[in-house]
Amino acid sequence: MSTVAVPARRERPGFLAAAWAFVKRHVLTVYSILFFAYLLLPIAVVVVFSFNNPTGKFNYTWQGFTWDNWRYWNGVPGIQGAIVLSLEIALLASLVATALGTAIALALVRYSFRGRASTNILIFLPLSAPEIVLGASLLTLFLNLNVVFGFWTILIAHIMFCISFAVVTVKARLVGFDRHLEEAAMDLGANEWTTFRKVTLPLIAPAILAALLLCFAISIDDFVVTYFNSGNRITFPLFVWGAARIGAPPQVNVIGTAIFVIALTAMLVNVLVQMRRSKGAT
Repeated sequence: MSTVAVPARRERPGFLAAAWAFVKRHVLTVYSILFFAYLLLPIAVVVVFSFNNPTGKFNYTWQGFTWDNWRYWNGVPGIQGAIVLSLEIALLASLVATALGTAIALALVRYSFRGRASTNILIFLPLSAPEIVLGASLLTLFLNLNVVFGFWTILIAHIMFCISFAVVTVKARLVGFDRHLEEAAMDLGANEWTTFRKVTLPLIAPAILAALLLCFAISIDDFVVTYFNSGNRITFPLFVWGAARIGAPPQVNVIGTAIFVIALTAMLVNVLVQMRRSKGAT
């Protein structure tokens, strides 16, 4: 009698096995979605409540949709002056800190000098020190020097802690910089200034722009250091802190939403420019 071998019939995986395979394939995607949802949920609440129409002083419960908060964004006394002061401080502090930070980063990466290691440590101190320690230290310094508190003390304080962020950002780009490009330009007859202007600066420009945007965002958002060194001047974070004690006008949400949209737009423009440059280079 002859026997014929019949291949064993493969059973289909059950529901649990299929579900586990799906989870393994998409766990990172699901985790990323939940992570970004967790980060963006407070911002979404701020955006939504910028259109709220509260009947009282507190903007904590949804009571109706209105455009009036956006049309009369400066309807709360003092809010326009606070946001103008914050923008002035942030713009000047980011420009000065980025310029100084770029020069310091170039010196630390390109040159060897006595005190280089100590300078590196000092640059990282404002990043690691708590803001309350930084603000109190600057307050003590200004009091010992008999400096009148106001616009200039806020500006000096913001430049001081923004420089560290600018140095770290630009330095990260300079570490991987190909020095042969500069040497080739100088071999072709370009002097030091021409080489820096036409070779070095365009290549590190994305890092400089990133440092500028980072310093601007940190400066306009600072509360602790500003609180210690503002005197009688009120920036937007100080205004929000003061307004939250007696009420929360929806105009605060309007300004916060506008700042977020502008920052997001600037970031996207920077990304698109870098993508276009990379495509043009290839």
